[in-house]
Amino acid sequence: MPTFHLTPAVAEAFPDTLIALVTATGLRGREPWPHTATALEDLEQQLADGTWQPADETDPRIEAWHTAYRSFGTNPRRIRPSVDALGRRLAKKGTLPRINPAVDSYNAVSVRHGLPAGAFDLDHVAGDVAIRHADGSESFTPLGEPGTVEHPKPGEVVYADATGVLTRHWNHRDAHRTRVTEDSAHVAFVLETLHATRDGDLLKVAAEELQGLLAPHTARTAVHYLSPAGPQATA
Repeated sequence: MPTFHLTPAVAEAFPDTLIALVTATGLRGREPWPHTATALEDLEQQLADGTWQPADETDPRIEAWHTAYRSFGTNPRRIRPSVDALGRRLAKKGTLPRINPAVDSYNAVSVRHGLPAGAFDLDHVAGDVAIRHADGSESFTPLGEPGTVEHPKPGEVVYADATGVLTRHWNHRDAHRTRVTEDSAHVAFVLETLHATRDGDLLKVAAEELQGLLAPHTARTAVHYLSPAGPQATA
């Protein structure tokens, strides 16, 4: 089982970071997930009714990520945090994408709570996972582009295992190798905030909500938290 580790340099640069690690073992992605379908439909209906709007870059939850991106040299209006891009897509189109039940579940939780989320198929992760600054030598193949190889810039925050980079720009985009499919059986989901003192309770509510969507379709779930005070957890 891989261990996820928030490195000291990233913890020092972002001292109020809190990451929820929600793990699912024995995931069954090919059966109906009615609660996830309802969660997506409810968000879309609330948007249509005008009773709810996804968080945008004026929201403190999103603004914090824009500030973080700029700190490591990424333009967040060109390369957006995942939750920002997802919220913009929902606001524009009125619908969320349907990928597969596990991905749809974390997308629904992410956009509802204004928190970035991602996931990794742990059967395709090599060794432990570090949340660290890139040194510029690593390779990354973007989700949906198996023939593409990118090289993160030095100083960019990434998730990385022993083989390569699993996310670019902290949480802009996930890697193709560890993508979650309907056949993924052992998955680690992450939800993130840079302001635990303000949004830590929100993050915990979101993690419990995600766990609730996953639990009927998996043999076992667990939630762990990473922070500068407790920088590692085993998936």
